Amino acid sequence: MTDAATEQLLEITLRVNGVRRTASAPARRLLSDFLRHDLGLTGTHVGCEHGVCGACTVLLDGEPARACLVFAVTAQAHEVTTVEGIGHDPANLSPVQQAFAECHALQCGFCTPGFITTITAYLDENPQPTPEEAREAISGNLCRCTGYQNIVKAVVRASEIVREREEETR
Repeated sequence: MTDAATEQLLEITLRVNGVRRTASAPARRLLSDFLRHDLGLTGTHVGCEHGVCGACTVLLDGEPARACLVFAVTAQAHEVTTVEGIGHDPANLSPVQQAFAECHALQCGFCTPGFITTITAYLDENPQPTPEEAREAISGNLCRCTGYQNIVKAVVRASEIVREREEETR
């Protein structure tokens, strides 16, 4: 058994939500714990701690990754985007956040950060998903409130919001 008090700390530097961040942590610290406990970014939730539920999903170099399955030290020098980086201004929500609010897809909110990051990355790949494609896209994230119908609606609505915003800027 390792004594946590004598465990060697490593200096870990990541680019999180566009900002270079450095903190010291044990080599075995998970990215989810590093974000929450060492950097104070509590938007990333930890559900199952086995990568099954998707609540801890962040974007690692733009790709969805389960933060509970990644050692923080292995994310060194990479770009991490948490739900805080997707949007934190209630007056200027991201398309996915706006769609979640409009479609009542929030439920209790515990799984929401994982859905927001997953869907944000998905819409970059497929900007006009059908409801069936949206359902497949979120199949790796679990909602214990069983709010999937409204989350599927939010995925489709978010794609509409993206297009509406693009048209407004033309």
